[in-house]
Amino acid sequence: MGLNKKPKGRKRRQKRIIPIPKQGGFLPLLLPILGALGALGGGAAGIAKAVNDAKASNQQLAEQQRHNLAMEKAATGKGLRFRRNKKGKELDAYTLPCESILYLEGSLTTDDGKTPTKLKLINIAFAYIFREVHYELNGVVVDSTRNVGLTSTLKGYLSYNENESVKLQNAGWFPKTKVLRFNNIFNVCIPLQMLMGFFEDYKKIILNMKQELVLIRNDLDAVTAADETEKPKINIEKLYWRVPHVSVAIAQQLQLTKILDKNVEILLPFRSWQLVEYSSMPETTRHTWPVKTTTKLETPRHIMIAFQTDKKSKVTSNMSTFDNCNLTNIRIILNSERYPYNDLFLDFNNEKYATLYEMFSNFRSSYYESGNEPIFNPTEFKDISPVAHIDCSRQKETVQQGSVVLRIEIETATNTDKNTTAYCLILYDRVFRYSPLTKIVRQV
Repeated sequence: MGLNKKPKGRKRRQKRIIPIPKQGGFLPLLLPILGALGALGGGAAGIAKAVNDAKASNQQLAEQQRHNLAMEKAATGKGLRFRRNKKGKELDAYTLPCESILYLEGSLTTDDGKTPTKLKLINIAFAYIFREVHYELNGVVVDSTRNVGLTSTLKGYLSYNENESVKLQNAGWFPKTKVLRFNNIFNVCIPLQMLMGFFEDYKKIILNMKQELVLIRNDLDAVTAADETEKPKINIEKLYWRVPHVSVAIAQQLQLTKILDKNVEILLPFRSWQLVEYSSMPETTRHTWPVKTTTKLETPRHIMIAFQTDKKSKVTSNMSTFDNCNLTNIRIILNSERYPYNDLFLDFNNEKYATLYEMFSNFRSSYYESGNEPIFNPTEFKDISPVAHIDCSRQKETVQQGSVVLRIEIETATNTDKNTTAYCLILYDRVFRYSPLTKIVRQV
């Protein structure tokens, strides 16, 4: 038997396939397009950068023009507005405006830019460079002061003692020297408590409200000189409104959040200051001055009357000092009630003004409920500030019903001199309400 053998056959060769690179297709077409798009993207980025740079340059130029226009308006008496915070930044902000200050930096020169040799800044001159000051909450005027220099001077003479005056020298307060001890270059910090009643009385924080301070310039009354050979110019280089921000603990934060959630209205009680002017008094010995008519909510509580003869808008005069005008008697009438009840029997020529000085020195105990510490002795009072202070804070109920008519009766020993001006500073109560949630501000 033999073994089965496979038949022999020819071996098959497998075809060898050599891969050939593909030509054409989508990818070769895509690569140039991508390159072109990259170049186009680079060019677009360059164009966008150029556009953004141009916008930034235009914005910077517009801001410079706005700043220059604002300073120009301030210099020409049209006003300068300060915002405590920018739009959208007032949320969750707690500020303490009663401790805020105005920082001023600048120089006194003549109108042609030269260094003055005769011009001097008067006491609290930096209040006299503003004709008006307004404080606004969310666009609503809460408090304002007109004729800021005279108002703050009158109020300061009765309010500050000698120790407080030492610290306030940093604000330009030199009541006894009558002129500032500064050189022609100055920088001062003025507490806004010196300029407005709101900042002096309201000691609490303000919640989540936009706050603005509006200042209007007035330069001439801030300086004095022996003659009129030099014309003054006050240059303000820097002017800041600095308001302290308050950080509260978590417990207080929760309480404030509850106030916001419940939409609680917060009271703003304070005493506002209003200066009324009686220009060019008649040349007689008796004067009846109908000052104003107010509502019972704005009944006067303290009134100060002062006189100046031929001082307004004159560089040779000192607006921070007052004249006695040979006053013999003065009284105010609120409706039918008279304050003070008794006559004063004054005689400045014979040194009889003790009653008037006593009324002057009692202001602190009545207004601040503190000790009587007048800034002036009787002789200084006569020479610098013979101001009549009348306390009408304790009134009968008949006075507080309906409207209140304020009238002042003045008697002098001789006819009033020509160009004599009388000033009446009225301190009265005001109350506002504001809602931190709805931003509504209204007067009560």
